[in-house]
Amino acid sequence: MTRRFALLGLALLLAAASAFAPVPAHADDAYDKCTDASDGGSNPAWAACGDELVRREDARLNATWKRVFAETEDETKKDLLAEQRAWNAFKERSCKFYANGEWGREGSVVHFMLCRASVIAARTKDLEHYGSFFRP
Repeated sequence: MTRRFALLGLALLLAAASAFAPVPAHADDAYDKCTDASDGGSNPAWAACGDELVRREDARLNATWKRVFAETEDETKKDLLAEQRAWNAFKERSCKFYANGEWGREGSVVHFMLCRASVIAARTKDLEHYGSFFRP
């Protein structure tokens, strides 16, 4: 019973925190398949699934960045680069509250990676939107 209330409280807290550090309800099919096939749901196996999810989102971001950045010039290129550098600093500091140990092992293994992937995916979406303005 206590565990149910704790999980309910965590779900409510995550929903409230999602405005500041988004946590997707569904990461992607590859993540779901990885966690489903993991070694009985062990923390190391789920951590590896999360690492791969973040790598996929980083790859999407990098491809989008290269395309959009190539479509800019002059002051726009300088401004976009400055913004990306500021965003990179933000990304490296994002979601760390999940990994500080106070959320337990699941916080650092599952929620941190889902949150970080979501932050990266949001930036990719923003860059894609910017790109719609820069295309001839």
